[in-house]
Amino acid sequence: MDSSSSAPAGASARMSQPFAPPQQNIPRIQRALLDWFAVNQRRLPWRVHYTPYEVWVSEVMLQQTQMERGVDYFNRWMARFPDIAALAAADEEAVLRQWEGLGYYSRARHLLAAARKIMAEHGGAFPSDLEAIRALPGVGPYTAGAIASIAFGEKLPCVDANVERVIARVFDVDSPVKQDPAAGVVRRWALRLVPEGLAREHNQAMMELGALVCRKKPRCEVCPLAVFCSSRHLGIVEQRPVPGKKAVIKPVQAVTGVLRRAGRVFVQKRPPSGVWGNLWEFPGGRVEPDESPEQAVVREFMEETAFTVRVAATYGIIRHGYTTYRLTLHCFGLELADAAQSALPQLTAATESRWARPEELDGLAMPAAHRKLADRLFAVAPSAAHTP
Repeated sequence: MDSSSSAPAGASARMSQPFAPPQQNIPRIQRALLDWFAVNQRRLPWRVHYTPYEVWVSEVMLQQTQMERGVDYFNRWMARFPDIAALAAADEEAVLRQWEGLGYYSRARHLLAAARKIMAEHGGAFPSDLEAIRALPGVGPYTAGAIASIAFGEKLPCVDANVERVIARVFDVDSPVKQDPAAGVVRRWALRLVPEGLAREHNQAMMELGALVCRKKPRCEVCPLAVFCSSRHLGIVEQRPVPGKKAVIKPVQAVTGVLRRAGRVFVQKRPPSGVWGNLWEFPGGRVEPDESPEQAVVREFMEETAFTVRVAATYGIIRHGYTTYRLTLHCFGLELADAAQSALPQLTAATESRWARPEELDGLAMPAAHRKLADRLFAVAPSAAHTP
């Protein structure tokens, strides 16, 4: 099917216009982008009032998170922590539980620490000065620029992956955009494109265009910047942006065990630093070479808790993908090998532990794979509550 046949009115005429070099048409690019955004922007909850708090939370959440999922998490977060004061007053356990499933839990801990810093040093008002924003825990150059421009109207660019893609194509940036010199080229063009007094609208328009139109598989037939796009003019749109080295996804075989005693299950809390910091888990670890998963879970329990256990049930496999590795988690039901042994563990890989009732697990923040296991075993209707 001819892609232009389904394009909106005016798209075919725009595509047939002669190429207009972007370097010479900055004002036209700015206007075309703003006009497009005024009509095509998505209705998102943080775009209603543009409060600094909402902009900040949305920007942090949308790192490594798809938009649709981010909206759901944002709405639940705001219902639980409607303002900076409510967040600052919360305990970390509640914050991590609210964040559960988004991954990269340091982001949630940084939000909490920053909220407390704002209450202590700025009287509860989100700072408008760029340096003060940048000084908040967990706020890097991109997030600081996004807050300053979108919430406060500062003439700063927001350069995320969507914006990198748009600029790499429009200006034909011919080396990997994540590395210099291309990264510097992208940022300079991004800054030059920001119109005076319209940073909020422009930066969101750039990100929106990259998300909706100038995608990995671009929709050039409906792009408002098509006539200015150097890579389209050269027939190399699919070759921009130039990719860097791909991350190697490493497979990881691991085990975990649900140890039961007197109607309760054993969970432990990981140390604050490292992977899954301060999250609750069923103990376990990696499967060593020439070791079966059953042998691994017994060994891991002994090493981490000093409990001598045996496998009582097999709960199957849970698979979960992360940025650099793919986890295959073998799950088991366990019981103490000697019922007379003490219920007090000797922890080597955790800061605290507890024997929790199954219904209490819902209130604990857990890594995604462990939450999947808890839901598989214990997420039943209250009227039918039982231990499998």
